[in-house]
Amino acid sequence: MFLGLDIGTSAVKAILVDESQRLVAQASSALTVSRPQPLWSEQDPEHWWQACVDAIGQLQQSCPASLRQVVAIGLSGQMHGATLLDRDARVLRPAILWNDGRSADQCETLAQRMPGLGDITGNLAMPGFTAPKLLWVAENEPEIFSNINKVLLPKDYIRYRLSGSFGSDMSDAAGTLWLDVGKREWSQDMLEASGLHLSHMPDLYEGSEQSAELSQDVADLLGLPRGITIAGGGGDNACGAVGIGAVRAGNAFVSLGTSGVYFVANAVFSPNPDRAVHAFCHALPNTWHQMGVTLSAASCLDWVAKLTAAESVDKLLAEIASLQPNPASTLFLPYLSGERTPHNDPNAKGVFFGLTHETTRAELGRAVLEGVAFAFADSQQALLQGGAEIGRCSIIGGGSRSRLWGEILASVLDRPLDCLTDGEFGPAFGASRLARMAQTGESIAEVCTASATTHTQLPNDLWVDHYSAQLARYRELYAALKDSFSYYNPQAAVAAEKQILRKSS
Repeated sequence: MFLGLDIGTSAVKAILVDESQRLVAQASSALTVSRPQPLWSEQDPEHWWQACVDAIGQLQQSCPASLRQVVAIGLSGQMHGATLLDRDARVLRPAILWNDGRSADQCETLAQRMPGLGDITGNLAMPGFTAPKLLWVAENEPEIFSNINKVLLPKDYIRYRLSGSFGSDMSDAAGTLWLDVGKREWSQDMLEASGLHLSHMPDLYEGSEQSAELSQDVADLLGLPRGITIAGGGGDNACGAVGIGAVRAGNAFVSLGTSGVYFVANAVFSPNPDRAVHAFCHALPNTWHQMGVTLSAASCLDWVAKLTAAESVDKLLAEIASLQPNPASTLFLPYLSGERTPHNDPNAKGVFFGLTHETTRAELGRAVLEGVAFAFADSQQALLQGGAEIGRCSIIGGGSRSRLWGEILASVLDRPLDCLTDGEFGPAFGASRLARMAQTGESIAEVCTASATTHTQLPNDLWVDHYSAQLARYRELYAALKDSFSYYNPQAAVAAEKQILRKSS
C-alpha cells in the first residue's frame, strides 16, 4: 500500500493506493489563506502539519488495516512557498505563498544582480518564486533573515515533520530560482545573489528516489509502520503529470485547480523566459517540462459564487448552463492575484467589462468560465511560440468536474481534452506512484501508465469562431488597462497620492 500526500493551498489531500494502482481511500482537510496586506498571501506551516494529521486520521478511522500496510509515502505540494526555519527548526514567520505579489521590486534587484538568470533557472524572476521572497525578507525583516538556517518548500516542511530530515526534489526546487535547472543542482551564484549559501538548502533528490524514512514517533502518532520510505516527491503539477502518465515529450494537460496550469513534458531543458513560460525539472530523472501559469483559475469560480450569493458553485454552474455564447457578453479578466504567463504582471487585477442593468449572476459566472479559458489560451500561445510540441492533452483538477467548463475550454483552445477518471486527485496519486518507484525500484514505464479516460471533450464547432473573436477582445482589454493596473499597487498609489498633494500645495 502506498500513501500519497498533496499539500495544496486550499486543502491537504491524502490517498491510499494499492499494488494494482487502485484508489483504496481518500481524505482531505481544509486550509485557509491569510492576506494581512494587499498583495500578501501567507499560511502557517503548522496548519499544513495539522491538516496532514487530520487527513491521515480520517484514513485511520475508515481503513486502519490498509494504513498499517503502507510501505512508502510520496509528497506533492504547492510550489514556491518560502518556509523559514531557525537552527532549532522552529518556523520564523508565516510561509509566503506562490500567489504572493509583494516582491516585485526584489525581482528587479535579482535580475540586475544576475543578468544570466534565465539561462540558469529557465525562468524570469517573478514575485511568485521563492528567491525574491527571501530578498524581501532580508530588506524588510532583517532580524528574521539573519536567523534563517533552512529554507524549505511546503511539502518539504512536511517531509521534515515526518522524518526530521531536510530534503527536496528537482521539480519543486526548480521553482525557487536557486536551481540550475539544466544541471539539476543548486546554483551557488543564484544563492549568493539572494544572500544565501548551500547550507541553507535541503539535500536534493529525484522525485522517484528515497529521500528519508518515517520517524518512530510520527509513525505511532499516525498509525503507520515505522521506518517506511519517503520518496523525493514533486511539485504539484509535476506530480499531477506523473499521476496521469504525462511523462513523455509532448504529453500535456491543463489543470483547473486554485491556479491554472498548462503543462507540457519535454525530453530536454527548454527555457522560454521571455514569454513568462516556466521551464522546470520533471519529478522523474532526465526529464523536464514547460508550464504556462495563470494565478487564479477555479478560485475565480468560487469567488464569483460567493460574490453573487449563489447557493453553491454547482447551483451557479446549473444557472450558467442555460446560457449560450453571446458576442455582446461580459468579459472577465481573471487576474485576481496578478498574472504570470504571458504577462508577468503582479499588478494585474480582475475585471468585469460590459456590465449593464440587465447583467445576471449567470452571465457573470459564464464570463468567469470563459475568462479563465482565455487565460489558458494565452498560455497555449506562449508555449507554442517557445517551441513546445503539444500532443494529446488532458484536463485535471477540481474544475474538470464541470463538463460545461470543459466544453468551453476545448472550444477556446480548439483542441480535444481527455477527461480522466482520477483527474481531481492527480497530484496525490502521482505522489503515490513516486513512492512506489522509490520503494520497489520499478521503471517509469511500468508505473506511470496513462490514466483511464471518462470521455474526450471535443471543441464545439459552433463556439470555436465565436471564442476566437472574444479572445481577441480579451487581449485588447488587458492591453488597454495594463498601465492603469500599476496605480492599484499600494506602493504606487501612495506615491501618486503624494505627488497630487505636492502639486495642490
